Amino acid sequence: MNLDIGKEVAAMKRMTVNELRAKYAEVFGEETGGRHKQWLMRRIAWRMQAVAEGGLSERARRRAAELANDADLRTTAPRAPKPAPAPAEGTATGAISVAVDNRLPPPGQEIMREYKGQKLIVRVLQHGFEFEGEVYKSLSAVAKAITGTHCNGYLFFRLGGQGGEK
Repeated sequence: MNLDIGKEVAAMKRMTVNELRAKYAEVFGEETGGRHKQWLMRRIAWRMQAVAEGGLSERARRRAAELANDADLRTTAPRAPKPAPAPAEGTATGAISVAVDNRLPPPGQEIMREYKGQKLIVRVLQHGFEFEGEVYKSLSAVAKAITGTHCNGYLFFRLGGQGGEK
């Protein structure tokens, strides 16, 4: 059989994905679940060439078998995912514990820092920080408002470590 693989590939480039899937079924004798056009073209071209040229040599087949024997193959199937528990009837309520950072003083306390000759005072709130009448979500947001650049709020206010001088 005289196969011109260049012509076959050129013809496959003009085919749609569904036409390539039909060609795959014709060449391999089985359906494919793949819908990636380039993958289908490569697999079909490889198979057509293997059929025309006779496939792998006996030496290559023996070597592949040797490699397969030495390979660490999975001997058991992966576990099936556990089903999610069914939601209970109604709505459950309860307390949610929020981890409190031990570097921060308790809500209501103030954090003070001298910066460029100014005394900065930040009040710790239950959910955020107040600085000059404005509420921020994090100390880093406060530090950014003060310095104009992003920096670690804990380091800037010297909480739990050495703060940088700016």
